[in-house]
Amino acid sequence: MNILRFAEQLNLSLLVDSTKEINIEGVYIGDLLSIVMSKAKQDYAWVTIQTHINIVAVAELLDLSCIIVAEGMEVDNDTVNKAKELDIPIFKTAESAYEVACRLYNLGVR
Repeated sequence: MNILRFAEQLNLSLLVDSTKEINIEGVYIGDLLSIVMSKAKQDYAWVTIQTHINIVAVAELLDLSCIIVAEGMEVDNDTVNKAKELDIPIFKTAESAYEVACRLYNLGVR
């Protein structure tokens, strides 16, 4: 899916654009990085309230399709810059993780 279309359908703000298409096979919601690393899978969208640079490292390690920062949290500049460098899209929303998950479900993400 096109990144801008994805952002529009989910009512997300795009913080870090990417040259790749978004392919979402599932969604993982979590904030404890060690648990995310053991449970999330390749091509999953990750919904979190974490904003520090380590979220980019986790997304790269697992080859996640994108990071969605919920609850209106402000993303650190270092995080944005690293995500740009690694071509990992980051989105932001004021909605809760639950609301984002519901929208993903309505788009057919299981």
